[in-house]
Amino acid sequence: MKKHNIHLQPLGKTLTVNDQTPLIDVLHEYGIEFPCGGKGTCGKCKVKLVAGEIETTDIHRQKLALLGLGAEWRLACYSTCTSDITLEIDQYNHLILADESEFEYSPQRGFGVAVDLGTTTLVAQLIDLATAKVLAVETMLNPQVKFGADLISRIQACIDGNEHELKRLIRFNIGTMIELLLVKHNVPLHKIAIVGNTAMHHIFSGFDVSPLSQYPFDTPHLHAITFTTSELDWNFEVVGDITFFPSIGSFVGSDILAGIAATGMHKNDTYCALIDLGTNGEIVVGNKNQLICASTAAGPAFEGTNISMGMRATTGAVSSFKLVENKLIANVIGNVSAKGICGSALVDAIALLRKQDLLGIFGEINSGESTIELIKGISLTQKDINEFQLAKAAIAAGLEILCQSLKIQLADIQSIYIAGGFGNYINSSHLVETGMIELPVTKIHKMGNTALIGAKMFLFQDANTIDEIRSKTIHINLESHPNFQDIYVDKMLF
Repeated sequence: MKKHNIHLQPLGKTLTVNDQTPLIDVLHEYGIEFPCGGKGTCGKCKVKLVAGEIETTDIHRQKLALLGLGAEWRLACYSTCTSDITLEIDQYNHLILADESEFEYSPQRGFGVAVDLGTTTLVAQLIDLATAKVLAVETMLNPQVKFGADLISRIQACIDGNEHELKRLIRFNIGTMIELLLVKHNVPLHKIAIVGNTAMHHIFSGFDVSPLSQYPFDTPHLHAITFTTSELDWNFEVVGDITFFPSIGSFVGSDILAGIAATGMHKNDTYCALIDLGTNGEIVVGNKNQLICASTAAGPAFEGTNISMGMRATTGAVSSFKLVENKLIANVIGNVSAKGICGSALVDAIALLRKQDLLGIFGEINSGESTIELIKGISLTQKDINEFQLAKAAIAAGLEILCQSLKIQLADIQSIYIAGGFGNYINSSHLVETGMIELPVTKIHKMGNTALIGAKMFLFQDANTIDEIRSKTIHINLESHPNFQDIYVDKMLF
């Protein structure tokens, strides 16, 4: 088959691909984002054509025109490679949160691997089971991002007939990560623990995801499932089980089960809360007697999907803002020119604009303009601010409703654990100042990647520990609560 070279600048990389290869199939590994799942509506996959030709169809040209992009631009999701080409893309360095936390364990023989299968990122760690020490780490972007940034896009892609490709991609890439770990340390593997949200659990396991797409979102496949390496087409041996741990509910997966284990909130006398501010926005509230959890629609704003200049925490993203002499100063990942804004900086921006009295109580831009410039070249629109209000209201309302379900007051919560990569970089004071968390900042504790911490703990624990957590955990649907709408609307205000 005829081959072509794709030269990526300024990365200095060259890819050799077959004729007619869709760019969406090869560029997702280099930070090109496809939040809309290849529909050509978001423009996040734009690449500049420096040399060569990429033919455009009428609909491709219409999409480019609607996005205000000139003749030198192409949408990767609408492009195929039919000749040697040179593309200009940004050199993305993704901030993927691994973990080095210590935890209690009982020494065992051998070696294990803990895997955090996230919607956006993947992390695998090789663990010495005698010491619980991390011997090696591998991280990568979830290759399924080419089917969309959020869970709904992935679920829809499965329903549209891509379920086998989504399963193949994730199994292959996790297998590759583990092989890379074993290249660094040629040791026998005794067990592998995998955690992830319910949709990732279903896709990896080959279960039907359609129940997750429609009310009442009940799925019969919340249980743990074990695999052999031959079932997964992995080219290495594992002495014991490869286990994908069980989910708690339709949109609260084993990553949150692992988070509960990591925080130890299921053993606490006092009430605690766990908030994962990642793609799916899960919340757990409770103590050793009972835990109640739910998922919220907070992720798209914090992941940058619904924000006009939003992007993931990669090179060129503003990761934080501070106020110096009444002027916003930005920190940009990679020390390059700012190209967009990620979730942690979005929270900063809203809090600081409120402090400057540039935003009103309803989120309105007080100048009356439709946009507000943060720094040169980076702005927020009125729609962006409203998207943030929806996201922060989802978290605040979720906390309120879970407390009501437990018949406690919000003030009864003694500790709030913030999990996930986004949560790790966020300014806790600004969470309070925006009203996302209506408790003193002294109660907020950043826990990092609790899913990965818990997955490592699961390597040392038996099924009884998992069953204990699940038995005292109740999953509820926030929208079904009789006061949800009133509370949600109230929490949108600043």
